[in-house]
Amino acid sequence: MRVVPLSFVLLLSTSAMSFASQAFDIVAHRGASGYLPEHTLEAMALAHAQGPAFIEQDLVLTRDNALVVLHDIHLETVTDVEQKFPNRAREDGRFYALDFTLAELKTLQVHERENADGTPVFPNRYQGKSHFTVATFEEQLTSIAELNRLTGANIGYYPEIKSPAWHRAEGYDISKIVLDTLRAHNLDTPDANIYLQCFDFEEVKRIRNELGAKVNMVQLIADNDWGESPTNYAMLKTPAGMREAAQYVQGIGPWLGHVTQSTNPPSFELADWVQTAQAEGLQIHPYTFRLDALPPGITAEQLLQLIVGKWKFDGVFTDQVPPVKAFIEHIEQTAH
Repeated sequence: MRVVPLSFVLLLSTSAMSFASQAFDIVAHRGASGYLPEHTLEAMALAHAQGPAFIEQDLVLTRDNALVVLHDIHLETVTDVEQKFPNRAREDGRFYALDFTLAELKTLQVHERENADGTPVFPNRYQGKSHFTVATFEEQLTSIAELNRLTGANIGYYPEIKSPAWHRAEGYDISKIVLDTLRAHNLDTPDANIYLQCFDFEEVKRIRNELGAKVNMVQLIADNDWGESPTNYAMLKTPAGMREAAQYVQGIGPWLGHVTQSTNPPSFELADWVQTAQAEGLQIHPYTFRLDALPPGITAEQLLQLIVGKWKFDGVFTDQVPPVKAFIEHIEQTAH
């Protein structure tokens, strides 16, 4: 385990104090996923009560063109689909949301995310037996709007179009359906409280150029070997790549493990391409801060000090909103 020197911690504490009261966007990653099964209406409602800036919705399609809120195009890692519909797997053994109608998906029970062997990905998270179901995008949009109205809050939306190239290969234009939905709710405008995100850079350009989207957008960034999209992330993660991205999006969503100049040996200095993104005026919302999955050798507070104070990012995706919000509020109080 790497030990962070005390002098470095003190430096981070000092730099964090300069944060003052600049806006910092806390994004509830898949709702309150550190406390309840991800993307359910219950996780969305709890996230809203925790007071983030945005709540995320990952979007995939059903066979009958309904947008549902699921992190993956397949179902077995977060539902009991293999028990309810044991004969509906494809040749690869996976159960795909696109092969089911919305009515069928609504019969499934959502549970905490599991590994392929059925063990929990996060063993210490929710262990209850309540009945959770798959939520639609429409349900989340209208519920958040109503909760905003009832509480006086102004919590925004942060939907992600999942696997658009795969959907199109299957004969479904998920991006068009997402934009049609946003337009029906007056959300396809640059002043709406929403970011639309996607890993597929070619699709981001298509959404702007062909589909005419006006909504603020974020380019998500992965590694080529993750298989997230056909995008060449090695090229995107260059200063030239960031300058091109800035022609289409208002922000980027990099993985926290990518943002420094090196990981071996460890560096806390930002990579050149991240510095270019900041110079281009792009919002930086990295993923994902998790209390139960911190990088080796660093505490939660030290990581937040890096994100907020040293790197001066504009926000962060997190499974646990309360500790991040408490950290930001502490900095704001100290600065005053």
